[in-house]
This record gives sequence, structure tokens and C-alpha cells, in this order.
Amino acid sequence: MIRIATEADVPAILDIYTPYITDTTITFEYDVPTREEFMARFRRITEDFPWIVWEEQGEILGYAYACRPFERAAYSWCAEPSIYLKSSAQGQGIGRKLYLALEEILKLQGYRVLLALITGENTGSLAFHEKLGYSFAGELKGCGYKFGKWLSVFWMEKTMGFVHNSADFPIKWSIIGQDDQKICDILYNLSLSKM
Repeated sequence: MIRIATEADVPAILDIYTPYITDTTITFEYDVPTREEFMARFRRITEDFPWIVWEEQGEILGYAYACRPFERAAYSWCAEPSIYLKSSAQGQGIGRKLYLALEEILKLQGYRVLLALITGENTGSLAFHEKLGYSFAGELKGCGYKFGKWLSVFWMEKTMGFVHNSADFPIKWSIIGQDDQKICDILYNLSLSKM
């Protein structure tokens, strides 16, 4: 099932993320954050953005969250989604359900454009985003260096809906979050969906 992540989930989330840092170019982080550093990151992100997990029989198999891709106020309607799964959970449709739930919550909050930043070597993620309706927006050639090689990064984008001259910024996760029935319904329905 999909549910909202809590601080108690941070150690399990960090355990999922660690091999992506140590063994892949999917993330450009070099060093595994301490639990304290990762907890601070979790708290900072969840002020504004949702963080959700997929759990089965008490085990977290994956998670998805969003963050701010740019700092300037005019970009306030943009969000950058991310997803990480245990290797044993890949290919089961869990990633798709997590991402669709995240997108629905971001849309409810008032985000208009989703921007995914994907390492060029991560062909699985490029294909995944394309299947979910993301389109190619640009390439940053050889901009990252990890494991002794220069790596390109692709931007992919998806427009969620049109906000016409809105002065209303997206609703912070800390406000809309945990008690909103619409969010509970999104998580429940996508947990049960057969995709």
C-alpha cells in the first residue's frame, strides 16, 4: 500500500537510497548522508512537498517525493519528483503507482510543471518517464562526474494543468498534508489499482 512517509521511516528510506549513492550514477551524491543529515533533509522537504512510501507487510519497498528545482519565486509552480525502489521491488508496477500518487498530490497542491532530472546512463528512468507522459526538455552534456567518467543529464517535463495568472502559490505540504481526505483517497485508490 501507499502511505505518507513519517520520520520513523527515515532509516529504511536511507537504506533504500544508499546503494544508489555507492553503486550507481543515478544520483550524483558521492557520500551517504548520516541518519541525522537525512532526517534534516526529510524535515526540510516535507515542509513544502509530499514524501510517500510503498509498504508491504511492514517493509518499505520504495519511496517517492518532490522538491523545489529552482529557488526564484517565479518558479514556485514547478516541482522535481524523485523515486527510489529496492531492487527486489522493480518491475512490479510499484514505481508507477507511487509516481502517479505523487503527481496527483502535487496537482492538488497547485503545482503546474514537473521537471525530472535524469542521468543519461539511466535509460530505464528515461523510458519510465516517457511512458508517464514526460517529454524531453533539454540535455546538460557532461555536466556531472562520478566513478571516473563525465555524465550527461536530461531534463524531462510534464505539464499538470494550467494555472491562469494565479497569484496563489502552491499549498505547502505541512498545511495540506496528513489529514486531507482527498490525499487519503488518492493513496488508497492507487494502492489498489491494477496497473
